[in-house]
Amino acid sequence: MKYTFVFPGQGSQFVGMGKELADNFQSAKEVFQEVNDAINQDLFKLMTEGPENELTLTANAQPALMANSMAIVRVLEKDFGIKLKDKAAFVAGHSLGEYSAACAAGVFSLEDTAKLLRIRGDAMQKAVPVGVGGMAAVMGMSFKDVSALAEAAADGKYTCVAANDNSDGQVVLSGHIQAIEKAVEIAPEFGAKRCIKLPVSAPFHSPLMQPAAEVMAHALMQVEARKPEIPLISNVLAYAVNDEKEIVKRLIEQVTGSVRWRETVLYLKEEGITDVVELGAGKVLSGIIKRSDKEMNAFSVGTVAEIEALAKDL
Repeated sequence: MKYTFVFPGQGSQFVGMGKELADNFQSAKEVFQEVNDAINQDLFKLMTEGPENELTLTANAQPALMANSMAIVRVLEKDFGIKLKDKAAFVAGHSLGEYSAACAAGVFSLEDTAKLLRIRGDAMQKAVPVGVGGMAAVMGMSFKDVSALAEAAADGKYTCVAANDNSDGQVVLSGHIQAIEKAVEIAPEFGAKRCIKLPVSAPFHSPLMQPAAEVMAHALMQVEARKPEIPLISNVLAYAVNDEKEIVKRLIEQVTGSVRWRETVLYLKEEGITDVVELGAGKVLSGIIKRSDKEMNAFSVGTVAEIEALAKDL
């Protein structure tokens, strides 16, 4: 049986992440050290000790979540003799998680992935001044209806788009703060059960991120990209890509483009995938997948006990 391995995005980070892995596995400790060296910062100390407000900063959260995910991949490989490429039909990740997926598939080295995510986090933070943009989660509406809400909130003056199509009934808006606040106000008229402003500092996955896309285009051209050992499902395409040039192209588009996660789950179903394993911090993606498709066996692996249980299954 072939699995799909998925990697979490921003918001899954927590103070203490990675500590249990490093305490139990030398191979995990090595991953954290490699990432520290790559970005010239004691990121592992921040991951395990906080403070939370610093860990939550985009430039820290992105490489930290990737490091945690890749430590699990390395432990499976080195300590349990399990190579993902032998067990995986696909890999995928939500937003920054797509970089973790690319690293796990052998497209980028761990060092380069850490550097890219530091650059990406910085560029996304700087693309729009704080207070100019925002995001809001809309519950209980279809993607099509949320797109209509976004258009109404933008009112021809502002940018407002459906940025993350997570599942039926959970779509995230992104754009100018005026439009986001308007969307929260008028969402009930469009049939939303709830619409809440998210505690993020920038309008991710919207056209306002174009300056960051340009930074990433330059950064991605500076690193070596190799052919993936496992087909990678692109956020902006919602289907698998097998060519490294195509992966790089789509990672640039992803900065301003929508994360098509609902369609990614539909694609997995069409491909006959029944088992999806989330590798990393939190349980966000496995939760979304289970809600989207009750028949799919989705579970998260982040603790030593969960890694040992997965290794037995594999």
